[in-house]
Amino acid sequence: MKAVWNDVVIAESDDTVVVEGNHYFPASAVKPGHLRDSATHTVCGWKGTASYHDVVVGDAVNRDAAWYYPTPKDAAKQIAGRIAFWKGVKVTA
Repeated sequence: MKAVWNDVVIAESDDTVVVEGNHYFPASAVKPGHLRDSATHTVCGWKGTASYHDVVVGDAVNRDAAWYYPTPKDAAKQIAGRIAFWKGVKVTA
């Protein structure tokens, strides 16, 4: 699987976990320099509290386009250490 934004591969891995239609990539599969910490957090009743990253390609910034669960609840433990994408980031095989 590949996560692509602005024609740049942000992450690539054969080891993604699909939850609710979203591919969660291992954090190690994300190319260096394309994620910037965000102050945004949201809460999911069964997964826990999500933290976000901005996706950065050159001077272009896609705010909060990547998310992860630093300490997912037990029901979502399979996505620990993984990052998912949205907001125009295309995830394809």
